[in-house]
Amino acid sequence: MSDDELHKAAQVRVEQAWQRCLEVSPSLPRPKVWLDLRGAAAGQAHLGRGGLRLNPILLGENRRAFFDEVIPHEMAHWLVFHLKDGPRLKPHGREWKTVMRELFGLAPRVTHRFDIQQAQPTPYGYQCDCQIHRFTARRHALVVSGRHYRCRHCAKTLVYTPEV
Repeated sequence: MSDDELHKAAQVRVEQAWQRCLEVSPSLPRPKVWLDLRGAAAGQAHLGRGGLRLNPILLGENRRAFFDEVIPHEMAHWLVFHLKDGPRLKPHGREWKTVMRELFGLAPRVTHRFDIQQAQPTPYGYQCDCQIHRFTARRHALVVSGRHYRCRHCAKTLVYTPEV
């Protein structure tokens, strides 16, 4: 399946999940869909942009899990956000868990278990006394701007080591 075909299939699956949600909330707006999410996150209900963001790399590597779990997970966020009344709800709170169980018939798992090696390259090596740590470009930029990180095991400050 080409990337274009896979993206169209994801759009179809989002449409199916949205149709399911309409059973609960007939006025639920149709979410837009973007395949522009990067990093370790598989998906995101981006309420400000009015839709769902999906990680195309993780989608390509985990097609079945994306269609079975990730898209319903994000659509549950979409639905709960539009149903809420009053103060802000916890993202993975009681309402979201109920939608996952009762509407989609899924266990309400908060995080995925995908291999994120390709989706989140970590080319920057940092060293402490006990091991080498790998940082993303974003975290490396934070260090360059003055932020410090310590190892959770030996508590030493991590030092950038370009040749590692």
